[in-house]
Amino acid sequence: MAQQLIECVPNFSEGNDLNLIKQITNEIESVEGVRLLNVDPGKATNRTVVTMVGEPANVIEAAFKAIKKAGELIDMSKHKGEHPRMGATDVCPLIPIANISMEETARYAQQLAKRVGEELNIPVYLYEAAQPDTTRNNLSVIRAGEYEGFFKKIKEPQWIPDFGPAEFDAKRGGTVIGARDFLVAYNINLNTTSTRRANAIAFDVREAGRNVEVGGQKVNQPGTLKSVKAIGWYIEEYGVAQISMNLTNINITPVHVAFDEVCTKATDRGIRVTGSELVGLIPLKAMTDAGKYFLQKQKRSTGVSEKELIKIAIKSMGLDELGPFKPEERIIEYMLGDAVSSRLINMKLNDFADLTASESVAPGGGSISAYVGALGISLGCMVANLSSHKKGWDERWQEFSNWAEKGEQYKNELLKLVDADTAAFNKIMQAFALPKATPEEKAARTQAIQDATRYAIEIPFKVMETAYASMEVIKAMVIEGNPNSVTDAGVGALCARAAVIGAFMNVRINATGYNDKEFITDIIVRGKSIEEKTIALEAEILGLVNEKIGI
Repeated sequence: MAQQLIECVPNFSEGNDLNLIKQITNEIESVEGVRLLNVDPGKATNRTVVTMVGEPANVIEAAFKAIKKAGELIDMSKHKGEHPRMGATDVCPLIPIANISMEETARYAQQLAKRVGEELNIPVYLYEAAQPDTTRNNLSVIRAGEYEGFFKKIKEPQWIPDFGPAEFDAKRGGTVIGARDFLVAYNINLNTTSTRRANAIAFDVREAGRNVEVGGQKVNQPGTLKSVKAIGWYIEEYGVAQISMNLTNINITPVHVAFDEVCTKATDRGIRVTGSELVGLIPLKAMTDAGKYFLQKQKRSTGVSEKELIKIAIKSMGLDELGPFKPEERIIEYMLGDAVSSRLINMKLNDFADLTASESVAPGGGSISAYVGALGISLGCMVANLSSHKKGWDERWQEFSNWAEKGEQYKNELLKLVDADTAAFNKIMQAFALPKATPEEKAARTQAIQDATRYAIEIPFKVMETAYASMEVIKAMVIEGNPNSVTDAGVGALCARAAVIGAFMNVRINATGYNDKEFITDIIVRGKSIEEKTIALEAEILGLVNEKIGI
């Protein structure tokens, strides 16, 4: 069964005492199988947002220990901060990440809430997907009145806690535990110190909007952004007012849309947006989508590297205004990334060449074929991007942008296959190293060798398919692209041909050790077909290149 992963993002009501915060996060790191991804303290809010991920049972244990420690260390009767709060551990959401449903995640949230209420005697409220009562599943409604008003609120019949005592704990306060979709906490900076002005902009954009008087009656006027919660506040630490936003569904309102809408509403009120601030982590797609959005507004090609898209997003939204924005520390996929699985493509060119030239048998011809293919389509992307930005071709920028974006997809797939091919070889070596002392061990070893061999056939075959497919972009760039770069596309075709033929050699040599003859016959027939079509297409492309060169 595939590994289940959930994310947990507890918010602790302490943002100044780093030693105290470290004691809480130490509890999380003490639990095996849980990875602490991010610790984001805020001085003005006096609040720390912590992000961890792992298998559900382990995350629940880590969250429980952290909530317990926070209750021991934080005294809410002395707490002051800009952010709404009601407890030492103010809110603790669980978010499904991989191979787990929201319903299952909600059950884990309920288990955690029950344990916190019963074992720690902290009043606990369920929210969002974990709360079966829809009249009390909204966090802002639960937290209304905050810590100061909770002495009275907890005595009201409709606000009896879901778990724990119906008595307010002056030191630890109350805690809200739930399950929700991925939420992006995002603050937008303004060139004003006015909380009132910031709040007016927040009301303009947030889904809940504001109440207005119409014909002597108050009616709700919704804001312009769906799935957005927002308030305005003044941050003394920075000396500016901010729009503090929770984007509860970034598929409905992405970060870049929220940013641009706040810019529009701020301008309408004579205020300027100067930058923004991400709290916690963000999905990779949210950043690359933002990069593409801002490039499209400039009528620039979106077929650029992931790294460049992220750079554009950071600069366009001013995410580095208040401090450095390090993608490796703020993008969730990068935090979860396996460095081993991308070891080769992250090497410097000279190190990669030196390793290939060494007595190590991997990386070998399969990995090199994949890398040559990646270089080939990279040249195709280069021609597409140059053509998109060519003076006098402005009306065709989108056409070439589409080609460049398609080429980027091929390039990224081939780069992944560089390491995948070496990993496939290593799987075979590991299988051969398995014990073979008993009949059972021999049978298991034989099966492992066969499984690894099939994988080692499939990977270079995927290189063949991808490199051949990439020649569509290369050919288009020879015909339609910037004529000054036609030879670059031609070299790309040479690389693609080398990648296909080289990868097919690996398919054939690995096929000699695989016992499923029907599979082998089929893949060799398909491989020969791809090889023949590649050679013919390369000849066609080079013919076109030579015609354009003319000498």
